[in-house]
Amino acid sequence: MAKKQFKAESKQLLNLMINSIYTHKEIFLREIISNASDAIDKLHYKSITENLPVSREDFKITVSWDPDAHTVTVSDNGIGMNKESMEQNLGVIAHSGSLDFKKTIEENPDIDIIGQFGVGFYSAFLVSDKVTVRSKAYGEDQGWIWTSEGSDGYTIKECDKQDFGTEVEMHLKPDEDGEDYSDFASEYRLKELVRKYSDYVRWPIHMMLEKGAMEETGETDEDGKPKKEWKTHLEDTVVNSMVPIWQRSKEDVSDEECMKFYKDKFRDFEDPVSVIRVNAEGSVSYRAMLFIPKVAPYNFYSRDFEPGLQLYSSGVMIMDKCKDVLPDCFRFVRGIVDSPDLSLNISREMLQHDRQLGIIKSNIEKKIKNELARLLSEERDKYLEFYKSFGTQIKYGVVEGYGAKSDLVKDLILFPSMAKDGLCTLKEYLDAMPEGQEKIYYASAESAARAKQLPQAEQVRDKGYDIICLTEDVDEFAVRTLREYEGKEFCDISGKDLGLETEEEKKEADAREEEEKDVLDVVKETLGDKVEAVKLSRKLKSHAVCLSAEGDVSFEMEKYFASIPGADAGNSVKAKRVLEINGSHPAFASLKKAVSEDKEKAKDMAEIMYVQALLIAGMPVDDMMDYSDKIFKLF
Repeated sequence: MAKKQFKAESKQLLNLMINSIYTHKEIFLREIISNASDAIDKLHYKSITENLPVSREDFKITVSWDPDAHTVTVSDNGIGMNKESMEQNLGVIAHSGSLDFKKTIEENPDIDIIGQFGVGFYSAFLVSDKVTVRSKAYGEDQGWIWTSEGSDGYTIKECDKQDFGTEVEMHLKPDEDGEDYSDFASEYRLKELVRKYSDYVRWPIHMMLEKGAMEETGETDEDGKPKKEWKTHLEDTVVNSMVPIWQRSKEDVSDEECMKFYKDKFRDFEDPVSVIRVNAEGSVSYRAMLFIPKVAPYNFYSRDFEPGLQLYSSGVMIMDKCKDVLPDCFRFVRGIVDSPDLSLNISREMLQHDRQLGIIKSNIEKKIKNELARLLSEERDKYLEFYKSFGTQIKYGVVEGYGAKSDLVKDLILFPSMAKDGLCTLKEYLDAMPEGQEKIYYASAESAARAKQLPQAEQVRDKGYDIICLTEDVDEFAVRTLREYEGKEFCDISGKDLGLETEEEKKEADAREEEEKDVLDVVKETLGDKVEAVKLSRKLKSHAVCLSAEGDVSFEMEKYFASIPGADAGNSVKAKRVLEINGSHPAFASLKKAVSEDKEKAKDMAEIMYVQALLIAGMPVDDMMDYSDKIFKLF
């Protein structure tokens, strides 16, 4: 029989598909099984609408293999094909019989066809150098065999086939160029692929699996006990689950079953703090089962961590980690999304970035936010457990995208404060604010205990105002991104103006500063470019000196940028330093006396004050030896 050629466009598409579209060769089995499932769906629908003598319980898909012949075979007892449908479905690449069928049954929502683009079948050539399809259409007497070795063409001829349905036999390519194709002709590998990609195909997938047990041999040992030996046999076994847990109603699945599923599926030893189950119907229908973990994976805050939800279309896994349905601020969430409405591209691995994905992502985002808010409000201990692991990620969510998601997560972040035990939300801080407080005050330090020791905190606390403590690198970036919360501006206690003085107090402070201008000028002249300015402090009560920062860069930001690996210390981002001196402290009186009596001593005192302020702020000192020498000169 003369070999028929694929159409020119089809030949080019086949070459493109084999070499470019699919990134993982192993998905060939998923595609062939999905086609088999579609074939059974078609016959099942026909049996219902035309009252055919076909029992639903008899439908099945069978996967078999022959290591010696180097073949893998997938067979089904679905609708089957005649010569015409073989020509149409297998001779024209990208023509989908499933899509044609779906168009005829759009009014029946219970029929769900997986394949729609007519390319999946040709994924067989990813691993095969020859594909043979034997098929007989339901209700017809003649079977047909389609054979192809790739883009060179195909043949179709009559064959003897007893039963209706389709059998796809794939002759595997030889092992070469580092590719181990023979690995696919093994029980372990095929079972693994079925469970990975096709576990939730609605029809049973059968394999003849090797089972073993200890059996008596009929002989006895020296003690008269029956001898036993390990014996194996092949057993027809259904290897897929068929009905996924997320497709079952909430009434049929307990929380304990969900917890077990999570730990088995995602290899976590800890129960999640919460399970979110979604059954959405509307412009886009989907089901989801989402889990909020308790403990972060060891690599969560590294580049190696891959976020994303498992994505299914009608029970067939499309992607193991799909980032497009999960906002990055909630990248810790694990789970599954299954939708029959996804717009799959010519490969199930490639998704259209379209309206359906956007709707699913938006809905999931709200569900996660609402559940976290519920935990925070109703099960705070659970939320705090979660927050130990993922609080930093929530704060990153405020910062990412220039604050694009800040409104989504701002009520979920927690900070320690100087007046409270434990952590508080921004709303809780606001609710506790006394009348007259106009700003949300914060202090940045490596710990809450260290923040409480900052000299600048005295004036704020004397007013009866609480101060939140920013102890992580991301914290200050988060509050600066927010700028304000419920109309209250964030204010750094180490910044320029705390807004605590009356107009009268400001006038008195300005007059005092002008009065002491000569002393302050000596200190500025001594320190030079080390400081932007020197002034009498309006914050300090009992401490002699402190540093404040002018401009957009704080001391904590300076420390952060300096800590980045590979940062150039000489050119890194620096805060504009302002040395503040307490005009009521005995140290200032000594400095003032030295300025009038011993200028060199005054200069040494200025250097010492500056280094003391650096140490209080947790900033590095360039020359500790010089600092030590200047101190001992004062004795």
